[in-house]
Amino acid sequence: MRYQELSYWLSSVDGPLTPRPALPGDADADVVIVGAGYTGLWTAYYLAATDPTLRVTVLESEIAGYGASGRNGGWCSALFPTSLPALARRHGRDRALAMQRAMQESVREVGRVVAAEGIDCDWRPAGTVVLARSGAQLGRARAAVEEAREYGLSDEDLVLLDADQAAARCAADGVLGGTYTPHCAAVHPARLVRGLARAVERRGVTIYERTPVTAIRPGAAVTPAGVVRAPVVVRATEGFTPGLPRQRRTVAPVYSLMVATEPLPASTWAEIGLADRETFSDYRHVIIYGQRTADGRLAFGGRGAPYHFGSRTAPGYDREPRVFAALRRVLGELFPVLGPEVPVTHTWGGPLGVARDWAASVGLDRASGLAWAGGYVGDGVGTSNLAGRTLADLIRGQRTELTALPWVNHRSPRWEPEPLRWLAVNAGLRLMFSADEAEQRTNRPARRAAAFSRLLGH
Repeated sequence: MRYQELSYWLSSVDGPLTPRPALPGDADADVVIVGAGYTGLWTAYYLAATDPTLRVTVLESEIAGYGASGRNGGWCSALFPTSLPALARRHGRDRALAMQRAMQESVREVGRVVAAEGIDCDWRPAGTVVLARSGAQLGRARAAVEEAREYGLSDEDLVLLDADQAAARCAADGVLGGTYTPHCAAVHPARLVRGLARAVERRGVTIYERTPVTAIRPGAAVTPAGVVRAPVVVRATEGFTPGLPRQRRTVAPVYSLMVATEPLPASTWAEIGLADRETFSDYRHVIIYGQRTADGRLAFGGRGAPYHFGSRTAPGYDREPRVFAALRRVLGELFPVLGPEVPVTHTWGGPLGVARDWAASVGLDRASGLAWAGGYVGDGVGTSNLAGRTLADLIRGQRTELTALPWVNHRSPRWEPEPLRWLAVNAGLRLMFSADEAEQRTNRPARRAAAFSRLLGH
């Protein structure tokens, strides 16, 4: 496989993407981790950092960063898929706010490790601007700030921008206002995950690549090459989880796709903005996201690719010409300076994991020794760091502020069997597209979107 072709990010890492050796046969460990993406590697990192005597083994079906960790939008943010009100309804106001503060701290913690380990990943903690480009979107921006104030968050966490303030950061066409949060960093995600893999190896962790795990059971991870026995087995497989036995309905793998332009000249960036490399989005319902890369490209992505029957994942699903064309069209609408003559040089995509209740979780079943983390709904760059730190505490039997957070040991319901799952996920996607189209026509909030959010428990 030509791993460089999986994303712009993997095409621009330093050094070759030659796989590490595969598992040579049966082995023993204290902890075996399935998946060498952010979740698995952060867990290994903090286990090795807090207890160097632990024998930690990581098993990866391809190479470190093959999945979402090497293909995402490069936002290390404090975003969490469950809203503050939803967390407060389930767990109380104080625990909901503790979750939000832990997410904010995770952004700073990733930056600390990047500096301490010398990981060259274009780290830029410049925050996120979310634009409002219609009256309905501006209403959602105001509501987001009001909600933040209700939970004790200040302008230092989220601030409302008027049209001039928003355009000063990101001069998209038709900007009416927006919000800004400092709790996000732009990052080259593949360099981060590849650098993290090297950092865990320096701390004594063993990574076996090209070693697919065919089954996870108490006390062991099973591969075609042999069985790795360990008292604790960590599932860190996110969007690829349904490929494991008895995990078909644990998460739904939903595809997010991206495009990247050629490096843009300074004159073009003067019209676009993002001078500090802020990440950016807007308040439409179908998520879009972007960043100005360190080498001057505009990397831009969004949802819109279909969910595939039976929770299937396949390399061909990364390529949806219709979605790539739509992303390029939206880029032109946002930034007219990017006319059709500005070429897109890279297109790619991959699956992310969505739990039935849209709730990320992390946990350890002490009776079986089986641990897990995931269901990030695309917000995994920062959340996976919190997951890794939390799993390290749980595995070592420590009771800490992290192990008391409300997502710990949360059990999401299983997705419906097919064809209900296929119908529900794709119908929800179409509903959100139609809500955006209705708002564009009427400039009024689409009630169907609000109803769908309530149905999900947001």
